[in-house]
Amino acid sequence: MTTTSPTMPRATAPDPDLGTKVVLTAPLVLQSGETLTGVTVAYQTYGTLNAEKSNVIVACHALTGDQFMCGTHPITAKRGWWDDIVGPGKVIDTNRYFVICANVLGGCMGSTGPKEINPATGRAWGLRFPVITIRDMVAAQAKLLDQLGIGKVLCVVGGSMGAMQALEWAHRYPQRVFAVVPIAGSYRHSAQNIAFHEVGRQAIMADPEWSHGNYLEENRVPKRGLAVARMAAHITYLSETALHRKFGRKLQDRSTLTYGFDADFQVESYLRHQGYTFVDRFDANSYLYITRAMDYFDLASENGGALSNAFKGSPVRFCLISFTSDWLFPTAESRAIVHALNAVAANVSFVEIESDKGHDAFLLDEPDFHQTLRGFIDGCADAQKVQRP
Repeated sequence: MTTTSPTMPRATAPDPDLGTKVVLTAPLVLQSGETLTGVTVAYQTYGTLNAEKSNVIVACHALTGDQFMCGTHPITAKRGWWDDIVGPGKVIDTNRYFVICANVLGGCMGSTGPKEINPATGRAWGLRFPVITIRDMVAAQAKLLDQLGIGKVLCVVGGSMGAMQALEWAHRYPQRVFAVVPIAGSYRHSAQNIAFHEVGRQAIMADPEWSHGNYLEENRVPKRGLAVARMAAHITYLSETALHRKFGRKLQDRSTLTYGFDADFQVESYLRHQGYTFVDRFDANSYLYITRAMDYFDLASENGGALSNAFKGSPVRFCLISFTSDWLFPTAESRAIVHALNAVAANVSFVEIESDKGHDAFLLDEPDFHQTLRGFIDGCADAQKVQRP
């Protein structure tokens, strides 16, 4: 259920497909030095804003996520990516909290990105869109909150790329955030993760239908390349144990090997399905831009090579959560952040959740994770004496 408080400043009319959008009145100066004007941010809200505007939670989505975290997705008709966690009476209780989730800058669900129209040319941005960073995504979110009349938020929470955004909120806007919950994330992308992203980007750019990034103008879609990129990435979201438990070496709709290159194994069929359903909801150029933004993220290098400098004197409360079987963003990454926070005497909690489901555990049914998340956020609300709407 999506509701809006009567005291909430009105945005542009809701789009029947992509939710509510606002056009930022202030220019957005990017980390690269370029400036975007007239930036559109598409977002969804869940719950009701209280009179004090003190019950706001910003939820940041991961690489292939979007603003539709609850209910039925308007494009895929599937449940939102955090439908188990956000809602009335759920882990993040929308009877108590007002949750905002925005499609990131560079995305493809209504926010300004490479598939949208460049007002200066009247054509799709394509590769003419400037390269963006995690800092730029968060800056756009901060300006969105400015226009909605929200000064400070109770908590910023997100998994994977959403964890990067949560950390950036604490880094750049510590006075606007009471607490952050980075889940299954890191303060920077590892060489291995950059390598996986490069494989995906090269798969997209090798597809003849990509047409040097001009596929929209030529009415083409690089489906094969984008599907392969999704397949390669999806493997990193799972664990070997989870893959073996679900598929093992079981054959797909056959009793013997074909001695060919069809999908003999169930795991092959599964990956192909993941790839080819992904192309119906995601833009290939957005995939290039968002993966590059993750690659560029490095809070240590931005702060003289010392991660602790990013959080020196921070008033923010931190709760970091990792999963034992996550090899994309292993627990060691979260521990490095915890050590940096401890070095500057920050208020930090850390929990490693026992799970064999891999990186995607933050999207799945993990009771210990849910209990930890609920306990921390509700504790923050109690500490702030947050009133119910």
